[in-house]
Amino acid sequence: MNSIFDTIIIGGGPAGFTAALYAARAGLNTVVLEKLSIGGQMALTSQIDNYPGFPNGVDGFQLGMDMRDGAEKAGAEIRFSEVLSLDLTAEPKKVETDSGTLLGKTVILATGASPRLLGLPREQELTGRGISYCAHCDGMFYRGKTVAIVGGGNSAVAEALHLSRICEKVILIHRRDTLRATKTYHEAIANAENIEILWNSRVTALHGTEKLTAISVEDLVSGKTRDIDAAGLFVSIGRQPATELVKNQLELDAAGYILAGESTQTNIPGVFAAGDVRTKQLRQIVTAVADGAQAAAGAEAYLRNGR
Repeated sequence: MNSIFDTIIIGGGPAGFTAALYAARAGLNTVVLEKLSIGGQMALTSQIDNYPGFPNGVDGFQLGMDMRDGAEKAGAEIRFSEVLSLDLTAEPKKVETDSGTLLGKTVILATGASPRLLGLPREQELTGRGISYCAHCDGMFYRGKTVAIVGGGNSAVAEALHLSRICEKVILIHRRDTLRATKTYHEAIANAENIEILWNSRVTALHGTEKLTAISVEDLVSGKTRDIDAAGLFVSIGRQPATELVKNQLELDAAGYILAGESTQTNIPGVFAAGDVRTKQLRQIVTAVADGAQAAAGAEAYLRNGR
């Protein structure tokens, strides 16, 4: 057994590292657990243009590294460990990892969310071989080629615009007859000469042996299906919150996100949810950072007041 930490933060993205920064600066004995890589989903974006203080944009991976460095400088410990199970009702709270057991007086969950899949046969097999969930990460591999992207929200349209500057042609496939993206995107996509929108449509099949070569698209109005040649297919249809470990302990909404308001407090005292994993209106780096600061403040208050 390790010593008892004041707070254990699960997740090394913007919410987790901000929580670590604020908690460590408040004098709390703090550890961050991250199973994969620094920065979370943010690290997959090469150009972030909407984070304050960077008028020329910032690389997501570098921003994640800088956030980690800030947390470590403040005194937080960073460990690369996978969390296997949690007992959030225990006192202290128990966190089982692949490298041992940790005990914490408080826990901050900043596990984020992962891309939602289409659920088609061979999707996982062709991932990285024509199927991608991040245009900013993989768009460069399709320079001068025809690609398709599925979705109609802000992320999908932003990625379509990004791809339009790299690829010869971009086909945006959307299940509805209007975009869900905010109006600021509508004019930009209408002015992009190499973006074609397929309304009321869905991808039904993936083709190719070693790599993706074409997709089947169904017109939901007529019921007709046609094959479209495409070197790449980018999927941008939402995200799945990483809440498997807490499903039987914390209250979740219908979509699986942790029920926690602006205070980030969950239904279990001393347990907080920050960033994309919690219920909220807007999931952006800046809102994740705000959550992290609030969660750390909540943990400090809990330790001080016992509630």
